[in-house]
Amino acid sequence: MTLVSLGMLGLSAPTAAFAEAGGPEAPRVVCGTDAATGLAVTAGSAGDCGAALRVADAYTKAGLREGGAVTVVRSDDIVWRCQEQQGDPNPYQECVDTTDSARHVTLTS
Repeated sequence: MTLVSLGMLGLSAPTAAFAEAGGPEAPRVVCGTDAATGLAVTAGSAGDCGAALRVADAYTKAGLREGGAVTVVRSDDIVWRCQEQQGDPNPYQECVDTTDSARHVTLTS
């Protein structure tokens, strides 16, 4: 399953997805796409989708251009550390809640 094709379908509700080997922990929920980049945005649960889309928006505005460097963004009064991670085979962007390291937002092509 490719996340790009899911994003092109214009998802109206979060969809369960499983991460690729070497990627973020599975299972993940596809929340939609980032408006600026068109990258698929995933979170740990459907209840986190609103926050995940806001974090993705803040990250793409602040720092996708920085490559592997850590970019710190704030969304909903929470600080998130974001950076590119090496996936298999493609890299992906990941943001981690600094107050709860179990909360991850990923952006994938």
